[in-house]
Amino acid sequence: MNPYQRLRRAVEKMLSEVHALDLQPETQAIPDITEVDDIQQDRWGEILGRYSKGLGLCFGIRSMLPVMAEAYVNFLLFALMRPELKSDDRLRENTIRQPIDVRVKSLHMTCVGFANPVDYSSPACKSYHTLVNERNDLLHGNVVLEKLRFNDVYFHGRVPVFKEYRSMWERTVGVEINAVGLQRLSEEVATVNAFIEYLSSCMKPDVKKNIDMMSDKRDLGLNQQNGRIGILFSDRLVDMHMVMDSKTTAPNGDAQPGVAGDAPPVGGAPLN
Repeated sequence: MNPYQRLRRAVEKMLSEVHALDLQPETQAIPDITEVDDIQQDRWGEILGRYSKGLGLCFGIRSMLPVMAEAYVNFLLFALMRPELKSDDRLRENTIRQPIDVRVKSLHMTCVGFANPVDYSSPACKSYHTLVNERNDLLHGNVVLEKLRFNDVYFHGRVPVFKEYRSMWERTVGVEINAVGLQRLSEEVATVNAFIEYLSSCMKPDVKKNIDMMSDKRDLGLNQQNGRIGILFSDRLVDMHMVMDSKTTAPNGDAQPGVAGDAPPVGGAPLN
């Protein structure tokens, strides 16, 4: 199974679930409970539940996006690594265990099929590098005050005095939205897609065509004789069952197997 495609499909599934929730905090914020009628109070539970699910999905997607891009880099190394590196266990392990920025910068040296070196100072790579740092703060719970603060409070004795008084929505859902980064989700998805597209553009046209085709497939196979990879199956799945009817009965009365329906051909790119 292709790890990159598995991650991409998982991210796309979670994105579709977030979009289905239709989270629009700019227009869906509810006033304080003391300022609304009974019907609006009943909506609190429904809306809070919807945002709780959506923010959980958002956290998962933002955590997975840099990993998905890294999986694409690892796929390139697996598919295109130079024979002299791939055949030596120590050199191969050293190549794939380098920090992600080193792996990206050296792709044209460690892999065949690149027409141009990867420019890590390009906008696509810079944006991805920033995304990785953002993910590290999010995933590892790093204490970055500027990203975590949401208000200033003073105390008159034991009485809290807020510099700015905010609604219940702003102090609950609003804080979580900012912490999880719901408003940055679409931009970060675009960042990862642009990064992958940039790496793909650095390859020779014929290599790019094959890599684009294989990276889009979940099931790949490896020819152990020559080390080449290929697509195993078609995207279409066929389910069949045996039937017995008069047309499939032999003259001597013995039943002959028949197939219900016409099955389209399956199979993918050859491995040789």
